[in-house]
Amino acid sequence: YGTGSGGTVTQLTSKSTSVTLNKPSGKITMHNEALAAGASVLFDINNSLFSESIDHVIITPLYQFINPAGYRIECIGNGGGAAIRIRVTNIHNVSLSESLVFRFCIIKGAIS
Repeated sequence: YGTGSGGTVTQLTSKSTSVTLNKPSGKITMHNEALAAGASVLFDINNSLFSESIDHVIITPLYQFINPAGYRIECIGNGGGAAIRIRVTNIHNVSLSESLVFRFCIIKGAIS
């Protein structure tokens, strides 16, 4: 992807708030809402360029400002239509209240 292909977006109200970013790649900054020890949260990235039946998504956490041992972040499929479903799990033994930041990239697929 070249210049202009990416974008950024920040969750506004909670870690479960959906965001919209209609770019093939970008950076998501999550809300700093507390996530209890062992808890998971789901949210969607609404993206009109994502095709749920054939595309792939790469998620890369950016750990500059948070403890990398504290979280697991994964793409768990689609949220329906043009939405990428993300699950974030606190794998630490205490509640964490950090604004996680990660990058995503859509890899266009084909079945024929």
